[in-house]
This record gives sequence, structure tokens and C-alpha cells, in this order.
Amino acid sequence: MMKYFRIGYILGCVLLFCVVTSCQQKAGNSEKAGVAISFDDRFIDEWYALRPMFQKYNAKVTFYITCGDSLKQEEIRKLKELQDDGHEIGFHGTIHGKSTEMITLGAEQYTQMELSPGLGFMHAAGFQPTSYAHPGGNHNEQVDAVLHAKGFKILRDVAISRRVFMGIPLYVLAPRIMNWIYYKFDQQSIVDALLIDQDSGITDAEMKDALVKAKETNTALMLFGHEPLYAKPVNGEYGFNVSFLETILKEAREQNLRFYTMTELVETK
Repeated sequence: MMKYFRIGYILGCVLLFCVVTSCQQKAGNSEKAGVAISFDDRFIDEWYALRPMFQKYNAKVTFYITCGDSLKQEEIRKLKELQDDGHEIGFHGTIHGKSTEMITLGAEQYTQMELSPGLGFMHAAGFQPTSYAHPGGNHNEQVDAVLHAKGFKILRDVAISRRVFMGIPLYVLAPRIMNWIYYKFDQQSIVDALLIDQDSGITDAEMKDALVKAKETNTALMLFGHEPLYAKPVNGEYGFNVSFLETILKEAREQNLRFYTMTELVETK
């Protein structure tokens, strides 16, 4: 009887040691866990208005600028203030075109149509973008090769958790199971970010669960949206609800997650 008691005691100690060790490893392995949020197009005034919210949560994000013409001085001032706050200014194309169609005209023609003019405007304003968001998430290997050759360190695609056609749901995915929207700090340079605009249908609970997964897996959840909105979209508006963004920032802080710019993801070892 004493023999079995000793065996049970030893097994219990071993089990307890494993549980404690596992918890310690899990806690230690969340050191890089975070969230990388980005915004597309040219809603500079609207993004700048969110500056107090970003400061409140000590958050930094990436702004992807579509630059079909030169930036106005007031836009430059606001973008530079945001950059000084630690945010990243990325590039989102000149004409926001369909790159897989433009690239069929050749790499040089694609560059002259979609890249060179807008980058010229940004460089003239003092910005040197190192990350690129594909307009509409449209790209292929040829396009990516041109962008990498232009010096972009990370290229961002689009991921959607719900797709509806003619009012009929084509698919519904919980963000937690979309492994491709979590950056694993493996220097991957072509990534997918989850759309958080109002028509994405993502709930607060799903988003909080996704942020918890980032903490559990020591990864960075990648998210993106467009215009900050304070009510339901009207007259062709497309964007995210500001209160939903604050829910994300607040939960990220509560989970002790780090905020990354997109270029920081690929630069973090």
C-alpha cells in the first residue's frame, strides 16, 4: 500500500511540475504577442482625429496612402505628426488599380502606372514607405517581385471572415481559426490582414477571442480598415466603427499585447 502511495505521490509531483512548467513557458512565450492594425486609402483628416485615442492606449498603427496626386501641406503636416508619434506611413498605390491586369502590360508599364507617380509625391513630401498594401488585395507573384525590387519589405493582402453574395452567405469564418492572419515572426514578407470595416460582421466577442489567441500563440494579429465612422455607412461610405476600434485597442492593452507597425513585423526577429 505504501509502495503505491509513493508512486502516486511521485506521479503527482511530476504532473504538478509539468503543469507549472507549462504555465511558465506559456507566459514566457507571449513576449512578442501583439496586434498590427493598418488603414487604407486617404482619410488623413479622419485618421488624424483618432490621434488622442491612439495616445490613450499607447498604440501605433500603419497608414497606407493612396497618392494619385501631390499631398497637400496640411496632409503632410498631419502625417508627419502621426509618424513622429510612432505610426508608420505606408504606400497603397497611385491609382488603386487592379495590379494583375496592369502587370500583363509589363513590369515597367505597371511601375509607371501604379507605383512611380504616387511614390514620387510621397518622396517629395518626405516619406519613404517600406510597406505596401495591395489595392483590393489584388496581386500575383510578378507584382510581388516588382514591389520587393522597389524596396518594400512587407506586402499586405486582404482577408475577410464573412462573404455574402446577393444576401446569401457564401462562408462564415471565426477569426480565431484564420491562422493566416496571425504573424509568426518568421520574416514572412507577404501577409494577410483581417478586414474590420462594418460590413465585415465581426463581433466584439470574436475580436476579443482573436486577440486572446494572439496572446496564447505568441503571434501578432493583423487587422485593417478604411474610414473611421461614428454611425452606419451612408452614401457609399466604407469603414469601421470607431467604438469597435476602441474595443480592439482596449482589449489589446488588457491582454498586454504589443502594437506593431507592419514593417516592424518583418523586422522583429
